[in-house]
Amino acid sequence: MIDRLDSKPHGRLRLWPIVLLRLYTGVFFAWHGIGKISRGNFSDSLGGFLNRSLESAFGFYRPFIEAVVLPNKALFASLVAYGELLLGVALILGLATRYAAFAGVFLMANFWFAKGGGVLAGSNHDVVWMVILLVLGLVPAGRIAGLDDGLSGRLRFLR
Repeated sequence: MIDRLDSKPHGRLRLWPIVLLRLYTGVFFAWHGIGKISRGNFSDSLGGFLNRSLESAFGFYRPFIEAVVLPNKALFASLVAYGELLLGVALILGLATRYAAFAGVFLMANFWFAKGGGVLAGSNHDVVWMVILLVLGLVPAGRIAGLDDGLSGRLRFLR
């Protein structure tokens, strides 16, 4: 594990692509979360999407959609919208980045299971986002120009 990322002055400069990836991903998710929150009918949109996707959803996931998600679509719509917003804000700020990224992987996996499709399907962007979020969770992305760097000395769980 890296003790301090700023131990070498040129070390941070070399890591700027991770910062750009973290910021872009954060803005993407925050933007889509805000869009879902501000659109008052996201619950209906989610229900319609899930009903249309039932045939293509993974078999093991279909009973969960039918028995849990669709009857509680308003709750799940709020969880998705606010989850995307919080994920985005955490990535933009670089705060609890690992936790946010892994929560994002969980969110994207659920989207993928609901949509179905292969890993290499051209329309499967969920797997691409899962890989990006996995990378952001595995590297110390929040400790590069993020709040995790300044707070990790006081809050050990941010290391």
